[in-house]
Amino acid sequence: MRGSASPRTSFAHLCGRSPALSSGMLSAAGGADLAGRNAMKTIMPKIGPKIRRAVAAAIAAGLTLTPAAAATPDARVLAVPGFADFLAVDGKGVWATNVGRVERWSLHGKHAAVAMAHPCGAMTIAFGSLWVADCKDLTLNRIDLKTAAITAVIATGIANPKGELNVVAGAGSIWVASDAGGTIARVSPATNAVTASIRANPGSFYLAFGMGALWAVSGVGQSLQKIDPATNGVVATVALGREPGFLAVGEGAVWVQEQGDGTVARIDPATARVSGRVKVDETLKYGDIDTGGGKVWLRTTAGQTFVVIDPATLAIKARVGAAAGSGALRYTRAGVWTSAHDAHTLSWWKNPGKIGD
Repeated sequence: MRGSASPRTSFAHLCGRSPALSSGMLSAAGGADLAGRNAMKTIMPKIGPKIRRAVAAAIAAGLTLTPAAAATPDARVLAVPGFADFLAVDGKGVWATNVGRVERWSLHGKHAAVAMAHPCGAMTIAFGSLWVADCKDLTLNRIDLKTAAITAVIATGIANPKGELNVVAGAGSIWVASDAGGTIARVSPATNAVTASIRANPGSFYLAFGMGALWAVSGVGQSLQKIDPATNGVVATVALGREPGFLAVGEGAVWVQEQGDGTVARIDPATARVSGRVKVDETLKYGDIDTGGGKVWLRTTAGQTFVVIDPATLAIKARVGAAAGSGALRYTRAGVWTSAHDAHTLSWWKNPGKIGD
């Protein structure tokens, strides 16, 4: 509403830019509660009499002190012609799918490009290779990391030719969803051949490996299934919300985007039960998710570039960057990579340990 100052604006006008108050702000809370009184005890000795009177008056008027949002970190942005989308971290660089090729980038620019018919889906790096699905040829391609040459083309079939799927590594194998009926192909990196076909729920396009198991999400089936790599059998099924999609395993749990509900579900890997949910937005179409550094990292398409979630409390610790449309995200200890295919960019967000803290 125009023409009226909010409590935060009025308070800021009264107090100015006090360093002692730079780590806090006022928000309507219906009364001076314990948090407000404790904050007063901490702040009052550090500020001048004019600001002190303003703080006291504001809290008496029914406001409480709450922590301010962390400063938005700056990103290093690289222009990437084409349609840079899915990412896989390779040392200090990152591989990105693009139109008719996969490319290796670093902060110094592009280092390699490997031609493919239609590279698609989330990739994985294992056994000295980059493993990439080809949604036109319906194959799994193996690319040598040192030479950037294709060393094997494996006829696995690809479950979702539209490109929303994962290739993952675990238990000495590479795994890819190979048909829409729910078949997952297990590939041996020693022979570059399919060694087993696992039956999961139809539409199980999204995979992750961790906590000793393969995890498969079916969007149409609204389910997460736990697969034992020792037996290649499904050992548990978890009901999920609307349109579940990409997932990650780490920080003690399995994390699934429930895209239609705008939520992220946390699943206990031992019990295979949902242990909590966090509402992020109206929907989460179509982002990405990763874990690391004691946080959950969620690439979003609206409102911001990505969200940082506390895995223990499920609190949203930060909303970072401007909305950049759809893209991917991968965490490293040195920084976070994000892609924005409609903006034709890759971004590097350094010091992830400080983001959301």
